Amino acid sequence: MDTSQQANAEQIARWNDTAGRAWVETQETLDSVLAPFEALLVEAVAARKAQRVLDVGCGTGSTTLAIARQLGPKGMAVGVDVSAPMIALAKQRAARASAPPRFICADAQTHAFEPASFDMIVSRFGVMFFDDSVRAFANLRRAAAKGAHLHAIVWRSAADNPFMTTAEGAAAPFLPQIPPRKPDEPGQFAFADKNRVHSILEKSGWSEIDIQPLDVTCTLPKRELKDYITRLGPLGRVLPQLDEQQRSKIIAAVRAAFDPYVHGKEVRFTAACWMVGASAA
Repeated sequence: MDTSQQANAEQIARWNDTAGRAWVETQETLDSVLAPFEALLVEAVAARKAQRVLDVGCGTGSTTLAIARQLGPKGMAVGVDVSAPMIALAKQRAARASAPPRFICADAQTHAFEPASFDMIVSRFGVMFFDDSVRAFANLRRAAAKGAHLHAIVWRSAADNPFMTTAEGAAAPFLPQIPPRKPDEPGQFAFADKNRVHSILEKSGWSEIDIQPLDVTCTLPKRELKDYITRLGPLGRVLPQLDEQQRSKIIAAVRAAFDPYVHGKEVRFTAACWMVGASAA
C-alpha cells in the first residue's frame, strides 16, 4: 500500500461503513439540523463573488448543491468526500439539480486536484478528520488559485458542545468499551484548539488567517431525536453489536439524558464552533 492509500485509512474505513451509511439514512434530518451553517457558507461564497468552489468533506452534498444554485450555470461547484455511500447519494441529488455540481469520492489530503483551480474552498465540519492536517491543508493550498479564500466551519471543544457528548456520557456506565475521545486526534473535536488550527494553516502555506467563535442554535423535531442519538457518533458504532435487551436499556438511559434539550415538539441546542478563514495570498 502506498502512502496515499495509507493516509486516513481508519477514517476512510469508518466513513465507508457504519458512519457513512448512518449519514445517508438520516440525510434529511442532518441537512435540516445543519442548515444554518450551509446558509453561512453560501453567503460567504456570494460575498467573495467566487466562481470555482471546492467543498471539502461534502458528505451527501447539501452544501455543495446550495453553492451550485448560488453560482448558477456559469460557476463550478465541486464536492469531495472519502465516503462512497455519501458521494453516491450526493450524485443522485445532483442529477436532479438545474445547475449540478460535480462530486469526487477521494481523500482531500492526497487527491491530485488541478493546481490553482479553485477561487474558494469551503467546508461544513469536514476538515477535522485528516491524520496529517498540515499535509491536507497544503494539498488544498495547491488547489487554490492566487488570492483564493478558505472558509471552514469546525467544532470547538467537547466541553463547549455538551449536546454532542450527552449520548456517550449517558451510555458510559453500560459501555465501558467506548474509548474516550483524545484531544487533537482526528475526529469531531480535532480543531477545538484555536492556536493549533492557526499553526496548521500557517505551516501549510495559508495566510491572513482569521479564526472567530461562532455559536448557532440548531433544532430538530423531537420525533427524530431517538434516531439521531442512536445512529450517529460512537454510540451508532456500538449499539448494533449488542443484543436487544442491552440496546433497549441503553437507549432508555440515553434518551432520558436529552430531556433538558427538549422544548415541546422541538429539540434545541447551541453548536459552539470556529469560523476559520484564510487566504492563498
